Amino acid sequence: MWDAVEVRKTTVRAWDPAPVTGPAHTRIRWEIVLVLAISVGQSALYSLLSFLHTVQQALQTQAAIGDQSTSLNSSAASVDPWDVLEQFLAVFFALATVALVVYLLWEPGANALRRIGLDLSRFGSDTGRGVLMLAVIGIPGLFLYVVGRLLGLTLQVSASPLDSAWYTVPLLVLAAVRAGLTEEVIFIGYLFDRLRRLGWSWWTIILATAGLRGVYHAYQGVGSIVGNVAMGIVFGWCYRRWGRVMPLVIAHTLIDVIAFVGYPLAVTWWPAVFA
Repeated sequence: MWDAVEVRKTTVRAWDPAPVTGPAHTRIRWEIVLVLAISVGQSALYSLLSFLHTVQQALQTQAAIGDQSTSLNSSAASVDPWDVLEQFLAVFFALATVALVVYLLWEPGANALRRIGLDLSRFGSDTGRGVLMLAVIGIPGLFLYVVGRLLGLTLQVSASPLDSAWYTVPLLVLAAVRAGLTEEVIFIGYLFDRLRRLGWSWWTIILATAGLRGVYHAYQGVGSIVGNVAMGIVFGWCYRRWGRVMPLVIAHTLIDVIAFVGYPLAVTWWPAVFA
């Protein structure tokens, strides 16, 4: 019994680091700025600018935001071999940023992947939790998108090409894995660790990262902002409770796989909403 309690305490300490002071505090602040500048922070800024531009166009043309559209996972080149290569490289370099973040989290004698719970040691329970979160987040998220489209507050989001080639589905699955790892490892695993070291409270971190997640998806419209902020709060709370980022990565990846691969079918069934 004593050993089990000690293991549990060690696990909690591993993903709940103590605050730092002095030069270490300054270094972490600058590290956060630089990481955000080359990853999700940069994307969030461009996303916000895209949203503001969309609003401006809607005001100038007196048209609803929902009359405009945005595209995900569009072809990178017009010829198949080059399209495959360029999309694959996009995924590779995005995951290189994730690897950099994990490297920054690594400390002597402490496995960063195990510390944030991005390993396969509890794959069964992580998968079960991921599937549960898929239902809790995915279904309400789809509902918010539909409502946003019907109210003209959310852009038409083309999640994948309608003219699928032989390589489309594998690339869409890779894109979903990239999104799950990029957002959950950086928003949750990395920022939670670093902001805790700066002395931030748990709920301040949860709300701040959820807000950043919402801005990251602002280019999709108001409905997506609201949905992703809610998703960030739920995911942040779950990480605070479980101390593992793997269930969040699994849930996020499954949500995106369903959205990307199922998009052509949704266009066929509900063209007024998805087309």
